[in-house]
Amino acid sequence: MQSPAGYYDQVKSFMLNELWRPDVESLDWLQRTSYKFVRVLFVLVREFSTGQLTLRAMSLVYTTLLSMVPLLAVSFSVLKAFGVHNQIEPLLLNLVEPLGERGDELVGTVLGFVENMKVGVLGSVGLALLLYTVISLIQKVELSFNHVWHAQSGRSLSRRFSDYLSVIMVGPVLVFSAVGMTASMMSSDVVQALVSVEPFGSLLVLLSRLAPMLLIVLAFCFAYMFVPNCRVQFSSALVGAVVGGVLWQGTGLVFAEFAASSTRYAAIYSGFAILILFMIWLYLSWLILLLGAQIAFFHQHPDRIRLTDERIPLGGRLREQLALLVIYKIADHFVHLREPLTLEALGRELEVPDDRVAEVLDLLRERDLLVETASEPPEFVLAHDPANLPVARLLQRLRHPDGAQAVLEKKVRSEAAVDKLMDGMEATVAAWLQDMSLRDLVLQQGVTGRAEVVPETPAPATPAASDKGAAPQ
Repeated sequence: MQSPAGYYDQVKSFMLNELWRPDVESLDWLQRTSYKFVRVLFVLVREFSTGQLTLRAMSLVYTTLLSMVPLLAVSFSVLKAFGVHNQIEPLLLNLVEPLGERGDELVGTVLGFVENMKVGVLGSVGLALLLYTVISLIQKVELSFNHVWHAQSGRSLSRRFSDYLSVIMVGPVLVFSAVGMTASMMSSDVVQALVSVEPFGSLLVLLSRLAPMLLIVLAFCFAYMFVPNCRVQFSSALVGAVVGGVLWQGTGLVFAEFAASSTRYAAIYSGFAILILFMIWLYLSWLILLLGAQIAFFHQHPDRIRLTDERIPLGGRLREQLALLVIYKIADHFVHLREPLTLEALGRELEVPDDRVAEVLDLLRERDLLVETASEPPEFVLAHDPANLPVARLLQRLRHPDGAQAVLEKKVRSEAAVDKLMDGMEATVAAWLQDMSLRDLVLQQGVTGRAEVVPETPAPATPAASDKGAAPQ
C-alpha cells in the first residue's frame, strides 16, 4: 500500500508535468474538457496563493463599510424622485439573506441611517465629500478589476467622472424599473391565466425561483464588462458571471447555516456579532466577484492558462523595438488615412500581450509622442505630424530618461570614456538617420543609401572577439 507521501508526489508530478504536456485540442471532448478544467483550477489556486485577490477583497470590505450609507443615500434620493425608493429594502434583504434574522436587523439600522441623512442640508462641501466617498468605492473596484485583467492604467479623470456618475445616478433607476416591470408582468391577468395552464405554470414558478439568481448573474456580467478599463467580451463576462453567481448562491446557503449556528459569537461579541458576520459575508461576496472576474479573464485569454505566470522583463532593445513598432503602426494608419488603433488592435497586429503593449503606450504618452482619445474603447493617435518628427529625435525621446530617472542619471558618477562612447553611439545613429522623418519611415523613403559614419576612436576588439573573427554581441 502506497504511503500518503507517495500519493502526494504523484499528484505533484502530474500537476507540474503531465498536466501541461498534451495538446488538448487533439484530444476528444471529454479529455479536452477535463484537462482544461484542471488547468484552470490550477491557475486559480496559484492566483489565490499570491494573496492579491484576498488582499483586495479585504480592502473592498473596508471601503464598502465607509461608503455604504452615502451610496444608499444618493441612490435613495434619485429613486425617490422616480417613486421607486421603497424597492431598496427588499433588494438589501435579498443581499443579506444569508445573515438570517440578524440581516433584517442590520438592514433596518442602515436604512435608518440613510433616512436620517438629508442630502439637501449637507451643503456644497458635505455633498462633495458624500460623492467622493461613493466614487472612491467604484474606483477601488475598478483598480481591483484592472489588476485581474492586467490593465496598466485606469480611466482618465473625465471618463471616471462621467462613467461613475452614470452608474450611481442611472443604474439604480434602471435596476429597480426592471424589477418593478417584472413584478407587474408577473401579476398581470395574462400571466395569471398562463399559471393555470401546464407546462407554463411550472415554468413560470421555476423562473420566479430563479429570478434572484438571474439578477445576480446579470449584475456580475455588467460589472465584468463595464468596470475594467479594457475591452471584455460578452461571452467571457457571461461565463465568469455564471460561475460567480452559482458560487455566490451556494456560499450564501452555507453561510446561512453558519450564521444560524453562531449563537456563541453573540455571547462573546454581544452587539458586535452581527457586524462581524456582515464583514465576513462582505469579504466572501467581494472574493467571489473577483474570482468570477479571474475566470472571465482566463476565458478571454486562454493563452494565460499556463504552468508559470512569471513575467519576462522587457530588455532595453526589445522595449525600444516595441515602442518603435507601436508608433510605426499608428503612424502608418495616420498616413494612409485608416482608422486609429486601439490597445487590443495593436496587440493583435503585433501578436504581443495587451499588458505589454499598454506598457509601451504609457511610455509613448509620457514622452509626449502619443495622445489617447476619449472614445470607447480609447484610440491612440500621434501627438505630432509624422512629417515633422525626425526619427532621430524620436529615438532621443525614447532613450533619454525624464522625471525621477533623469535625476538618478545626473547623480550617477560616470566616467569620461563611457560618456564619450555613449555620445559617439548617438552621433553615429543621428548621422545615419540624417533628416529622415517618421513619415519617411512609414513610406520607406530614405531608409537605404545612408552614408557610413566611421567613429573617431573605434573600440578595440577583445581577444575573444578577435579569435572568433566577430564583434561581441
